[in-house]
Amino acid sequence: MPYVTSPADGTRLHYADHGPVDGPVVVFVNGAYFGTGMWEFQTLPLAGEGVRCVGLDRRGHGRSDDVWDGYDLDTLADDLYGLLDHLDLREVTFVGHSLGSAEIVRCLTRHGTDRVARVAFVAGIAPGVVRTADHPEGWDPEVMRAGRAVFRKDRAAFYEDGAAPYFALDVPGNEVSPHYVRHVVDQALACTPRAADAVNRLVATVDLAQELPKLGLPLLVVHGTHDTSAPLEATGRRSAALVPGSVLKEYEGGGHGLYVTHADRLNTDLRAFLATS
Repeated sequence: MPYVTSPADGTRLHYADHGPVDGPVVVFVNGAYFGTGMWEFQTLPLAGEGVRCVGLDRRGHGRSDDVWDGYDLDTLADDLYGLLDHLDLREVTFVGHSLGSAEIVRCLTRHGTDRVARVAFVAGIAPGVVRTADHPEGWDPEVMRAGRAVFRKDRAAFYEDGAAPYFALDVPGNEVSPHYVRHVVDQALACTPRAADAVNRLVATVDLAQELPKLGLPLLVVHGTHDTSAPLEATGRRSAALVPGSVLKEYEGGGHGLYVTHADRLNTDLRAFLATS
């Protein structure tokens, strides 16, 4: 299996690289708790159409090494850039889900945009969900701390109980089989306890409102109207407002897991975005 060594501390990180090496390059950046397998409804059709689909298993996720340190945003961003450098990827389109959107922003503001052509957020948490001076409507840090305590007590129950709102299964049209829901919960549980706890804590600290306007790249923001993990007003709409010239596509009824429930529409939008200059 292909691995890259973290430039920060030598951690061995697994990556997927599918599709023709000479095709347009999309680097998928996973949400918290998930490995590259979360993107199957995007990578399989796009790679089959000639797109090179690359994805990195974040440390402690998927098939990457189980390590104790390195879950700060800077190190995760360095890991991501290390993949671009290792494969010498150029004209990259970044596609990030949830926490992946924050890693992308920090990667670009920390390492520059020479290798990257455009960026897409899919249900991203950027610029952040927590309450700050610039975002008084954000979630109360105390409430988030209480949520982390619940998570640490029984993360299996956290994933299981959160699956229905994750996919907004109460909204007509969001049809996901119980079998696939079980599969997604199992994927999340494959994330190591240390990594899961660390990234859960990291989400509560993300504040990229000052960094987003510096991207200087075309940005596509795809977000569901019924996303309870990253509420549209606090994340998708704020990101689009902070980046001049960005395009916001709101998916009516979509939840945080819209890459599954709205896969066909998302793939169509990604194909069109890839064709932009």
